[in-house]
Amino acid sequence: MQEEGGLMTDYHNPVMLQECMEGLNIKPDGVYVDVTFGGGGHSREILKHLGPKGRLLAFDQDADAQKNLPKDDRLTFIDQNFRYLKNNCRLQGAISADGILADLGVSSHQFDQPERGFSIRFDADLDMRMDQAGSLTAKQIVNNYSEEQLHRIFGIYGEIKNAKTLANTLVTQRLNKPINTVDELKFAIAKLIPKGKENKYLAQVFQALRIEVNQELEALKEFLEQSVDVLKPGGRLVVMSYHSLEDRLVKNFIAKGKFHGEVEKDFFGNQIKPLESLTRKAIVASEEEIQQNNRARSAKLRIAVKN
Repeated sequence: MQEEGGLMTDYHNPVMLQECMEGLNIKPDGVYVDVTFGGGGHSREILKHLGPKGRLLAFDQDADAQKNLPKDDRLTFIDQNFRYLKNNCRLQGAISADGILADLGVSSHQFDQPERGFSIRFDADLDMRMDQAGSLTAKQIVNNYSEEQLHRIFGIYGEIKNAKTLANTLVTQRLNKPINTVDELKFAIAKLIPKGKENKYLAQVFQALRIEVNQELEALKEFLEQSVDVLKPGGRLVVMSYHSLEDRLVKNFIAKGKFHGEVEKDFFGNQIKPLESLTRKAIVASEEEIQQNNRARSAKLRIAVKN
């Protein structure tokens, strides 16, 4: 564990750091936005590329992230979810930014804090809130959502094959007593978990709950739509995602300017889309990086430029 200016750098190893910087194509006097500050690894690297007149806005709704802030006059920290990108950038006079970076992964720091309830490795309250001021927790979902609602989130967000049976099992089990902790949840669904695939199955269950608790896909859609208004023409959008649901939204939005359906066309049949992809397909981490940082294994990086 290394200390860097008093900060623990194991908070969250920035994935594909070099590729992200190349994607942003940083101008020394430009304005950049890191919408997922986390451990600050990407932000600190952006600051290294900026001159004295450059600016960086950093967003994060996790109170722990603020402990990682470097002392730098060029950095403005915004304690908000990135779904509020546009209003905050307007407030800070940063509309028409040169580049926006989003790293959509949950930081390893959050997973390693047992009390946050993100990890299948520790027993803890079923919480999973990224923003500790948020009202909805995983415990409330497991105990209060209808069977139909649970079926939907496990099927769509967790991509779990036996989602219907899983939802039914939880609804039946909670009649006996509430399911309040990680271990109680694991015990309640133990019979449904495929042998030899325990970790994968539980990871999918936890992913589904986490996405619902934090409204992650809705927030991502709002962020992507607003990013177009915040970027100046020629500005870069760099987004790294870690599961297929997020990557599909990012890919569709870059390709079509929307999440479903076909690209719209003007009167002359020209495509109307705000972004142009700079990557034919998603960039993935090198084998070397994956060996050093297992989180990089599922990362997909997409880069676009505003038309």
